[in-house]
Amino acid sequence: MSSAIEGLRPKSLWNHFEKLSEVPRPSKHEEEVLEYLKNMFNEKGLEWKQDKAGNIVVRKNGTNGGEGSSPLVVQSHVDMVCEKNREKEHDFMKEGITLIRDGKYLTADGTTLGADNGIGVAIMLALLDASDEVKMPPLECLFTVDEETGLNGAFDLDASLIKGKRMLNLDTEEWGAICVGCAGGGDTIMNLPVKYTEASSDFLKFEVSVEGLQGGHSGVNINEDRGNAIVFLAQILDRLEEGVMTSLASIKGGDKQNAIPREAQAVVYIEPSEVTTAQIIIDKRKEALADEFGVREPGLTVKFSPMDDEDVPVLDGESQRNLINLLRILPHGVLKYSHSIPDLVETSNNLARVKQIENGYEILCSSRSSIAGAIEAIRERIAIMGKACGAGYSQADYYPGWKPDLNSSLLKTTKEVYERCLGKEPEVGAIHAGLECGIIGEKVEGMEMISIGPTITGAHSPDERVEIESVSLFWDMLIELMSELAETGA
Repeated sequence: MSSAIEGLRPKSLWNHFEKLSEVPRPSKHEEEVLEYLKNMFNEKGLEWKQDKAGNIVVRKNGTNGGEGSSPLVVQSHVDMVCEKNREKEHDFMKEGITLIRDGKYLTADGTTLGADNGIGVAIMLALLDASDEVKMPPLECLFTVDEETGLNGAFDLDASLIKGKRMLNLDTEEWGAICVGCAGGGDTIMNLPVKYTEASSDFLKFEVSVEGLQGGHSGVNINEDRGNAIVFLAQILDRLEEGVMTSLASIKGGDKQNAIPREAQAVVYIEPSEVTTAQIIIDKRKEALADEFGVREPGLTVKFSPMDDEDVPVLDGESQRNLINLLRILPHGVLKYSHSIPDLVETSNNLARVKQIENGYEILCSSRSSIAGAIEAIRERIAIMGKACGAGYSQADYYPGWKPDLNSSLLKTTKEVYERCLGKEPEVGAIHAGLECGIIGEKVEGMEMISIGPTITGAHSPDERVEIESVSLFWDMLIELMSELAETGA
């Protein structure tokens, strides 16, 4: 069987991405990939250092006239979001990613691809492999850990490892765009205590599930009005509770704080004579959701399936109402657009996860904003909603945004190179997602930063794919940019 990357250029970059994809690298479990990288650096005789958080900095001298230039930091994170389709059997802790060539894209087999940010890592490794004939400034390649669960590697970075004052972050997912700013954000974790009772002996057990939604990145895709499986399921449970005798046994949905939930399931018990009515209620709600979201969510599926396994306890009446109410009132989606930057989401919230825990339920909301006060306000609002339904909550410090510096010399040089390569001016703007730049910029005083990268779509979902041509175009641009930065950074 031929490799999915056969014939792709640049060969070194794609080879690195293929090998990287064979190594498990979930967030908070980067041990294997870090060992893989360190062994590689040792084999190549490269100088590297690692901080207590696990972040690695690798140095390479300037080449072909760039030896005297000031260092350039190039940065990507090594962890990946681990999402899969419900029917897919895959252990992200033990198994690598299966790459599939799909026309002009590279994707995976029912799982996230890990191009976010594995393509960035592969680009950095290819830079370290580059011939001494390529003109480049001295490089400090910064490989960070645990980005996807809260930018934790950047938060814990030992800034003394970094000498450079200009940085290319490779976590932007659109070829031809230069990102110069990003939103900040923070999570709210609510814990709702519940009480259980026995289900009525004659009630029948069913699973209600919402599946087939697009999901996606809770920052980048939040403005697209994609469906949220938890929100949809909560609406269905609310209607069921109003219309028939229903007892809720459990509910679960979503996973990662930065992924829009694609699937959610609930187990319910229903009085036998009202099963037909329940099916009608569910069908009507499905039709209403399809009318509202059908264009955006053509794969929406709502199932009402009998279950024959053993009985389980159900929530008592008050607990059931509190849980459904809380899921119904929590905000999801865009809350405010910027008044100063057209079409830029300023504030949003992702109802990211609900899961059963001991004696209760944990509900996670991930809030973002480019304005610190707005993050505080929405998290206060979420906490009030939780308390109104009987839930406790915890909120860690939020991570800072990244304020654009449109006068940066690094930006000026990059724009000039992009324009030569694109034949037009690049798009320069900010994104409604968290990048490590804001945190690293606070740790390294005077750091100039931009974020760039090839085109990746569907990040944080099994639909993730990278546009093959954009990778080669980006690489050609990057090599030209390296030459320019070797001149301007002297």
